[in-house]
Amino acid sequence: MSIRPILIHPDPRLKTVADPVSDITGELQRLAEDMLATMYDAPGIGLAAPQVGVLTRLIVMDCAKDVGTRPRPFAMFNPEVVWKSDERNIHEEGCLSVPETYAEVTRPSEVVVRWTDPAGDQKEEKFSGLWATCVQHEIDHLDGILFIDYLKPLKRQLITRKMQKIKRDRARA
Repeated sequence: MSIRPILIHPDPRLKTVADPVSDITGELQRLAEDMLATMYDAPGIGLAAPQVGVLTRLIVMDCAKDVGTRPRPFAMFNPEVVWKSDERNIHEEGCLSVPETYAEVTRPSEVVVRWTDPAGDQKEEKFSGLWATCVQHEIDHLDGILFIDYLKPLKRQLITRKMQKIKRDRARA
């Protein structure tokens, strides 16, 4: 497993719709492992393949963050929300591709997601709370949507300028 560099907004790859996975190869399984290692190293609770520059419909996540809680990593190929609750939750979201920035986003409080796991098996699970927010956030990445796209235009512009400055500062370092 290796740690991959995470793209920082603005980057056109973060706004591109990712391609579906037709066959889960060893290379894609390694990508999922690398993404989990990258996510844990960052540290974060979710990561989508476009964030590491791969335009493939793959996300990883693990929201088991409480002390004493065992990790519960997921690697999901072609994830799709097949049901969402009418009830909404507001969570303060952040993103590894939009560092040092957080904002409240309203999303369905519960979702049912269907995906293919790294072994090629079909899975379906209901997620709620932080897990529901995270899986929706990561699936959005596969459709070229960032959490800041839910914000008002002025706030989004300010965040984009801040990210451009962070990218310049990192390039100089």
